[in-house]
Amino acid sequence: MGEAELLITLILFNLFFILFVVAVMVYIRKYQQRKKEYLNEIEVKNEVHQRELLTTQLEIQRVTMQQIGRELHDNIGQKLTLVSLYTQQLLYENKVQEVSERIEQVSQIVNQSLQDLRSLSKTLTDDNISQKEIVTLIQEEADNTNAFKRCHVDFKHNFEHLDLGFVHKNVLLRITQEFIQNSIKHSGCRNILIRLNTSEEFLWELNIRDDGTGFDRSDINSSGIGLTNMKNRAEIIGAEFSLDSEKNKGTTLNIILKRQP
Repeated sequence: MGEAELLITLILFNLFFILFVVAVMVYIRKYQQRKKEYLNEIEVKNEVHQRELLTTQLEIQRVTMQQIGRELHDNIGQKLTLVSLYTQQLLYENKVQEVSERIEQVSQIVNQSLQDLRSLSKTLTDDNISQKEIVTLIQEEADNTNAFKRCHVDFKHNFEHLDLGFVHKNVLLRITQEFIQNSIKHSGCRNILIRLNTSEEFLWELNIRDDGTGFDRSDINSSGIGLTNMKNRAEIIGAEFSLDSEKNKGTTLNIILKRQP
């Protein structure tokens, strides 16, 4: 074999070797890309599955609480009502002053227990959430807070009607309640501003901020202020959650649920 042929052979060998290396690198890159896409797909499926699972758990909890609430109202409530009627009858028939006073005390206890039971039953059945608009529910929460005159809550929205199911209304209401309670308890705020808006880009956006002392998130246990609880509720419906706070500058919560494409 001449030098020319040897040179050509070496060139061809090196060329094939380079092509082989390039082919292996392309294969490895495509494999890594497919693996990454597969892992991303698995992660998305897991997130969707987790969200559906949380939603299902919430629905199961709702149905269970409704059954308990109805049982309390229909069974124990009726029995307490009957006891109340009996005590009223005894009070009417009895003529002994001392006995009448004790019967009256028993009657008051029974009536108060009946009132508490009805309130608990109403809360468990969630009829209040199912039957009312979300703006009504939040406004009621604001009014209840303002009645104590410890902190003023101002609520505004940019729509007249927003068609939301029970899960969304429940999440929005519970997060609002959690934020208000935490602000009053921990920040010593004087004002809380609540904004609930909708647009073409998002189904709704909930923004709540207070003028309290705020906190340094790096120095505080977030679960202690209900942050984890609020985040978990937002994750149930796939909403974007953010909370910012600085010492002496208050706390701001923002939750956005984008419209599905």
